[in-house]
Amino acid sequence: MMRHLRTRLRSLLRRDRLEQELDRELQFHIDMLTDQHVREGMAPDAARRAARQSFGAIDAIKDDVRDTWLSRLFETGVQDVRYGLRNLRRNPGFALVVILTMALGIGANTAIFSVVNGVLLRPLPYTDAGELVVLRQGPGDTIANDIGFSYKDIVDYRGARSLSDVVEFHDMWFILLGRSEPERLATGVVSANYFDVLGVRPLYGRGFVDADDRPGAPAVLILSNHYWQTAFGGDPTVIGRVFRMNDRPHTVIGVLPPVPGYPVPVDIYMTTSSCPFRSSPRMIESRQGRMMTAFARLRPGVTVKKAQADLDILTTHLAQTYPDDYPREQFHASATPLNDDLTRNFRPTLIILLATAGFVLLIVCASIANLLLARMVRRERELAVRAALGANRRRLLRQLLTESLLLAVTGGLLGLALAATTTRMLIAFASRFTARASDITIDPTVLIFTLALSVLTGIIFGSVPALTAKLDVAPALKDGTRATHGSHGLRSALIVGQVAVSFMLLIAAGLTLRSVLKLQSVDPGFRTDNILTMRIDLNFSKYPASLGQEARSAKMAAFWARLEERFAAMPGVVTAAGGGTFPLNERGAFSTGLLIEGHPLPPGVQPPQVAYHIATPDYFRTIGQPLVAGRPFRASDTLASDGVVIINQSMARHYWPNDNPIGKHVAGAADDPEWLTIVGVVADARDRLDQAPVDEAYVPLQQSPLLSTNWMVHSNLPVEQMIRQVKAAVYSLDPDQPVHNFRTLAEVRSETLAPPRLTATLIGIFALLALVITAAGIAGVIAFSVNQRTQEFGIRMALGARRASVLGMVVRQGLRLVAIGLVIGLAGALALTRLLAQLLFEVQPTDTLTFLAVSTVLLMVAVLACFVPARRAASVDPMVALRAL
Repeated sequence: MMRHLRTRLRSLLRRDRLEQELDRELQFHIDMLTDQHVREGMAPDAARRAARQSFGAIDAIKDDVRDTWLSRLFETGVQDVRYGLRNLRRNPGFALVVILTMALGIGANTAIFSVVNGVLLRPLPYTDAGELVVLRQGPGDTIANDIGFSYKDIVDYRGARSLSDVVEFHDMWFILLGRSEPERLATGVVSANYFDVLGVRPLYGRGFVDADDRPGAPAVLILSNHYWQTAFGGDPTVIGRVFRMNDRPHTVIGVLPPVPGYPVPVDIYMTTSSCPFRSSPRMIESRQGRMMTAFARLRPGVTVKKAQADLDILTTHLAQTYPDDYPREQFHASATPLNDDLTRNFRPTLIILLATAGFVLLIVCASIANLLLARMVRRERELAVRAALGANRRRLLRQLLTESLLLAVTGGLLGLALAATTTRMLIAFASRFTARASDITIDPTVLIFTLALSVLTGIIFGSVPALTAKLDVAPALKDGTRATHGSHGLRSALIVGQVAVSFMLLIAAGLTLRSVLKLQSVDPGFRTDNILTMRIDLNFSKYPASLGQEARSAKMAAFWARLEERFAAMPGVVTAAGGGTFPLNERGAFSTGLLIEGHPLPPGVQPPQVAYHIATPDYFRTIGQPLVAGRPFRASDTLASDGVVIINQSMARHYWPNDNPIGKHVAGAADDPEWLTIVGVVADARDRLDQAPVDEAYVPLQQSPLLSTNWMVHSNLPVEQMIRQVKAAVYSLDPDQPVHNFRTLAEVRSETLAPPRLTATLIGIFALLALVITAAGIAGVIAFSVNQRTQEFGIRMALGARRASVLGMVVRQGLRLVAIGLVIGLAGALALTRLLAQLLFEVQPTDTLTFLAVSTVLLMVAVLACFVPARRAASVDPMVALRAL
């Protein structure tokens, strides 16, 4: 019986059965021997044990069979690879075309997946990051209407049962002294256990402890990794260095690892007790001082849904207990997983790009499958000969798939190299949407994805021709007979699919391109040429609140007046102006409610919101924003004079459509409003290019002095020279006063256009790849058809057909497929382009001009792709074709 079993196992091996078959065969013989022992009178349990003991050597047999099977499998695999490489070397042109096409498809998908992996899939560099949530509170949609948190709010939320702890964060700008130049640094003000809750350990030094956050404790700093690298060159000896900030010494105690700068990137971190604003009694005792962002960690096992239910109970209690401090209508809080909040602005764009890259890969697979189908016709005789010599169908299919995988893996490696070259560009692109951009890299996950995608793609495009191959030996071996292939319909279907998908991608590219062009052509209402912008923040310790509001404001106003004079006197300066912000700045004007003279508000109705700007007299002249009525600000508009305001045309149209607003009055919404006289109306200017102008009000800087201002200098001098002059002018007034964030206004405008421009560029590249690959596929299919029908064309022309008619017949054959693809693509585009609506500006997803233009371009390319092989068909010599019969 043992001999029979060994023979049976080797028989299974010869048929390439899997190891499960070995186990089933063994169990069959054990059962048979057990039945025999039972018939001989043995107990069933004893009979089974005896049967198993009889086959005690079966493990050795299985090992021997398995080793032999693996050895044979390896040998045949090596043979397949060697044979495949020889075939590809004999057809280098074909191999090169397939590999390059694969590289484009795999490279595009690898590049986009590296972004998906870094931004969406890779775990956050925090301990148990899935437990971290961002808290928001406010009326209605808390993402859009988040009112922030006060210190008392933070204390209340720490009592929520679902939260193990709640920590706070807010950012401020402080001046750091002690380096070669004074620096204005973005500073994160955090709870002492902030990094403990996040689960972040310093790279060097230590983190904050409770003692650091007690009133009167020595001020300490932790450096962000980015600031440490750029300012100190990654020098670990920075630990222990002392700098001066806010009139106090601050000691560096730690350096963070590279973690996302969220909710905003900052340079340094300090505890709440070190912040002169956060630690003030007014901030601690008031529920209205909502300047903080709150983060929390869920208790183990608690879901976000359960935490949300607890927050609903808590906010209802707060609104009822403190009705004057919380909005009465729909006030609630929300908890959002930290990773979701980090990526919510980028997720829609990323999904669109990933889908676009996937469509390109589909076109690549279809194109290569068509190439392989055409090549299969030439190989039918070879395959038939191998079948006649004993090779079964499964063996031949495995050989064909091996060749496909060789092409796919080689193309995948080249695609990986192409994707690696785009990493820097993708990081710059993603950084405009999310703080996780620094996590984008070619890591092992991306490598595994590329390998898996290459293998899967190779199987997909290789299985189509392999499964459709005919192995009819007799017709293939018959002398003088050309082997035929019954896959013409499949090749045509693949071309139709390529055209349809290409059409959809071209529509997406056309819509986004039109959107960007419209954005670029928008008249912002001001000029951007030869204007240098900068930011200047006064050291608040030199303008303390202890001076009193009036004296403090007068001191700030005097500094800004002197600085304006210095700027205006600099050589080469045409005009200079300052204020709270400037057009297109990322931190634009803040909105405020205004009372409008002659427009009383019904009880309970909130005053209308307007964009509130603060500007110097030459502000409008510097940026070229026309004054259409009244007068500009004057040097005499100071704290000692009556309050004045300039409004824009939009506001004038809304409230005085049939009247002259000059001389009318507006006031801030307050119990004792201070009415301002409207002295001028300026033309509308866009603070964002993708939004229509809003109602705006401008007040003089001398009447509303600020600690932080933005300045603009109009000059024809080189930017570097102007920067030196600006710094010299500022330092001449205060050597400890930093000036930073130098950018030209043209650069600011370009930066605002960068996200949509880069998105359109990526989609456009994918669409162009799809168009080229599709055109090549159409030309290839038509050329193959022409090659197969050479004798037919010869007979037609011998019977009197004109060359023009043959050419037209071939072109019509290709355009028929293109027309079907266009119809299918049109239906798909109408459905899918609606996903692009949020990326478009003044362009509808069904824009007729874009659809017509894309259809025309695709048809022209298709005609050209069909014309080349059609011309070859029309040039067939009838005598040569007939002699070949």
